[in-house]
Amino acid sequence: MTTEELWKAVLSEMELTLSRANFTTWFRGTSIAANNNGSVVVSVPNGFVKEWLENKFNKQVFKVIHGFLPEVREVKYVIGGIRTAQAVIKKDFSQFIPEKTEERVDADIDKITNLNRRYTFASFVVGPNNELAHAACLAVTKTLGKLYNPLFLYGGVGLGKTHLLQAVGNQVAGQGMDKKLHYISSERLTSDIVESLKNKTIEEMKQRYAKLDLLIVDDIQFIAGKERTQDIFFSTFNELYGKNKQIVLSSDRPPSAIPALEARLRSRFEGGMIADIGVPDYETRLAILKTKAREKGFEIDDESLGYISSNIQKNIRELEGALNRIIAFSQIYNKTPELKEIKKLLAAYLSTPFRKTTHQSILKSVADFYGIPLGDLAKRSRKKEVVRPRQIAMFLLREEAKLSFPEIGSKLGGRDHSTAIHAYEKIKGEEDAVENTKQELILIKERIYQSFDGS
Repeated sequence: MTTEELWKAVLSEMELTLSRANFTTWFRGTSIAANNNGSVVVSVPNGFVKEWLENKFNKQVFKVIHGFLPEVREVKYVIGGIRTAQAVIKKDFSQFIPEKTEERVDADIDKITNLNRRYTFASFVVGPNNELAHAACLAVTKTLGKLYNPLFLYGGVGLGKTHLLQAVGNQVAGQGMDKKLHYISSERLTSDIVESLKNKTIEEMKQRYAKLDLLIVDDIQFIAGKERTQDIFFSTFNELYGKNKQIVLSSDRPPSAIPALEARLRSRFEGGMIADIGVPDYETRLAILKTKAREKGFEIDDESLGYISSNIQKNIRELEGALNRIIAFSQIYNKTPELKEIKKLLAAYLSTPFRKTTHQSILKSVADFYGIPLGDLAKRSRKKEVVRPRQIAMFLLREEAKLSFPEIGSKLGGRDHSTAIHAYEKIKGEEDAVENTKQELILIKERIYQSFDGS
């Protein structure tokens, strides 16, 4: 098993247990730089990531590596690449000062457009959960700026939004029409704006964006609450829109549910085409697994794929993570695992252990999600922006914390238990019937357990 294969297995494991934001923040740009005499040295991009991995995730990383390679005794982290790792093995780690190395670049990433070439329409599996979003994205590539502008995709974590967004960019780039386009995450956009403001080059930045034929921004919800970023993005949006240039955006929720988003931006987002991506059904999950296995050149029987598809239902990222774990097993032991081995291999992720939380964690997560002060949930306000979050909170206090209805009422301003019952039944009725409610509940639960676990 090569170091690259080993680290892919580690990343697959970590991706299953972390939110997308956490996984991207702490594991992007990492790799195993050396494995020698029981010491695995992991290369990281900067000191902040190094410190966090050492203090927060080292036990998990070591456990995964040790599971594949029992001879490994320790995992170390260095800022840099192979030469740095070799020096660590030779010297005492605590006294070592890493040398400066060039930042590694993913060969699949286009340096100009920032697009990952692997994300194409051909590799995207279409199902009932995403067919509208897929059709809209494909249509946009044929008539930039004329049909759906802006195009706004939303859906939960790991459902394929990024794949579709980048597929749009790659399709346009491959048409040979010399179109200027750029893909960027909202976190990177905010970072670029802050840097430009600091360097007093904000006008130059605006001019660069104004020359684009296609701007793709992923996870736009993260600009909420950032007034200066919203102001500059609004200006850029209007500049492009006024020239009939295409804008494609994604979010984990519809524009109306993004808290602390300026009304003028929300209005612009809602002025185009809005398409949601839901949780894939069994047939789509099975098709995705078959596609991924084929891409990786891995042969696995339909019974095993069916077992994985039936038991991993949350998102596509978890499906791929499970498949990667099986592939890693196959590479280590030089055989394709049987179904009973796959069941054992994935037992930790297919089981759903009881997750404990507190009412404080639930209330804080709900307030943070909707962008309201925590104290407003207990007030007697009948404003729409407070009533809805309060009903969601009551539902989650019942479902996740298992509180009685009188207890729920007392936690939220001493309300009568009948109010809690009404709120619970209302949201319960929407949980499966209303897609927006389903997605919001998924996202809030992610926040609840992420914050409760301290991740």
